[in-house]
Amino acid sequence: MNAYVTSAGAYLPGDPIGNDEIEAYLGTSTGSKRLARRMLEANGIEKRHYALNRAGETTMLNEELAERAVRDALDNRGYRPEDVGMLAVGTTQPDLPVPGFASMVHGRLGGGPMEILSAGGVCCSGVAALRAVEASVRLGRHEVAVSVGSELVSRTLRAERFDVEAGFDAEFLRWMLSDGAGAVIVEPEPRSEGMSLRIDWSYLVSHADRLPVCMYAGVASPDSVAPGTTWQDSPDPGEAHRAGMLNLRQDTGILNNIVALGVSEYVGLVRGGHIEPDEIDHLLVHYSSEYFRSDIVRLMSEAGLMIPEDKWFTNLRTKGNTGAASIYIMLEEALNGGRFSPGERILLMVPESGRFSVSFVHLTCVSARPTEFADPGTILEKKDRHDALRGDASDWLLEELAFVWSEFETELARVPIVRRIESREASLQDYRRLLCNLRQQVKEGARWITRAASSLTSEHADLRAEFIEHAAEEQLDFRMLDDDYVAVGGRREEIVEGTKNAGSEGLSAFMFNQASRDNPLDLLGAMYVIEGLGANKATRWMELLRDQLDLEPDQVSFLTYHGGADEEHTEKMFEILRSDLITHDVAESIVHTARVVSRLYALQLEEVDRG
Repeated sequence: MNAYVTSAGAYLPGDPIGNDEIEAYLGTSTGSKRLARRMLEANGIEKRHYALNRAGETTMLNEELAERAVRDALDNRGYRPEDVGMLAVGTTQPDLPVPGFASMVHGRLGGGPMEILSAGGVCCSGVAALRAVEASVRLGRHEVAVSVGSELVSRTLRAERFDVEAGFDAEFLRWMLSDGAGAVIVEPEPRSEGMSLRIDWSYLVSHADRLPVCMYAGVASPDSVAPGTTWQDSPDPGEAHRAGMLNLRQDTGILNNIVALGVSEYVGLVRGGHIEPDEIDHLLVHYSSEYFRSDIVRLMSEAGLMIPEDKWFTNLRTKGNTGAASIYIMLEEALNGGRFSPGERILLMVPESGRFSVSFVHLTCVSARPTEFADPGTILEKKDRHDALRGDASDWLLEELAFVWSEFETELARVPIVRRIESREASLQDYRRLLCNLRQQVKEGARWITRAASSLTSEHADLRAEFIEHAAEEQLDFRMLDDDYVAVGGRREEIVEGTKNAGSEGLSAFMFNQASRDNPLDLLGAMYVIEGLGANKATRWMELLRDQLDLEPDQVSFLTYHGGADEEHTEKMFEILRSDLITHDVAESIVHTARVVSRLYALQLEEVDRG
């Protein structure tokens, strides 16, 4: 049996609030104005809604927001609460710990006995609720089911909740989150007139088994979760508040994992034949900040699976980041605003940083005669794209490298020095150690590239020229590391006389071994990882270290240079990876070398703390 979204509704409390009005509602906290400005510039949000008045008083309950959204969806369909057979609701923080949030929403909505489900979590809880009602309708258990995503976070962002030094992981969320709710009605048949959205399939997966907690509340630190350490174990609520346990927090040191993880899952669904990028007419993707959009675009493009940006839709800028409600609020605006046409395909993408989950929903727009369009089963039964791509080595290679990069980013997130940089907790000594450890590998970079060039035969003369040019550009890069080290208080002889750590030894030995082989085309995989680090991480780390340690330009010259130069190198490398040079055997060797180098590079960074 099929399942169709036949109506959508939304509710946003109060008037839109501009960036210059935020503190009028939330109050002034201990955080700096500089932080607020930086966060607002990065997230791109210009308007949001709070269930607060200008005195900072809560004006509505979260359950009320959810109820209003449900009623809006029901009104748009001409239904009453009595018509609903199932209600599933997702939220991050309900009004009460007990009973379940869906019970409270049902109690306010009325409508008689119905099946309910409360989905907890963060952003993906809204999709979890949708999957529950989709399954119920497909199984024939209910003719009319409703799913909701709802958030009321503003009351926890008020200044009085930040009397203690809350820290960046809590403070920056004050400028990111807002309130709202959205709902959809799901039925086994499309509506008799107007537009419906057939749910072709939905998908939700957690990676909590391999990634740590990122967004949390109820404990002082996610690393200290143990019996007796949660807010419920505190002698009184005041004690939990003073310890900062009641603040919603996000570990920014590992937050960037969500982009690579989301794109990796997207690539996997493409490879499985469930998504055809060229056939997607609308991509509705929930991201918490415009900051992440460029990374999503880059990774999709590098995998050769980009959905053109003119097909993307988001209302983050005007509606704000409403967590579990965001994808519903987007879908309501697009559907009721006339964005969709019959036959078009829609992909919803919702990553969640709570403990790293990703969800997708694939929809097809249908009119009153759904038989005009392909049955959703044809999407799921297509031949595995991964096997099909064996006919195009370059496409296969780019998708495989996207997976390698995702795994690499996950490994980097666990590296102590990287976590401290990303969490804005790095010290000047950390930075000096990083420079010292990088220097030994960087100094040898031009040497192994030169050796690789000399190992290329005449049939690869053009590639040899590229390698030689690359080596010439980077042969003195290590001197920038020396100068930066001295500029931050180190002695030049310390960095010059430093030795390779265990990771650097392994990386260097592997590189020279591969470069000494005949036609070492696999080293393009090494360049993919190393140049990717420069293009995707160097500028970010430079900015973070500069802000944390109040550094001057002449103290971060190496990272600054590579942030720009490696972007150019990466563009050239991708031209090669898409060329006729790439056969199946070459592609497999490139992927293998990329995996080895990514692991050895991560080990090199892990060893920084052993120095």
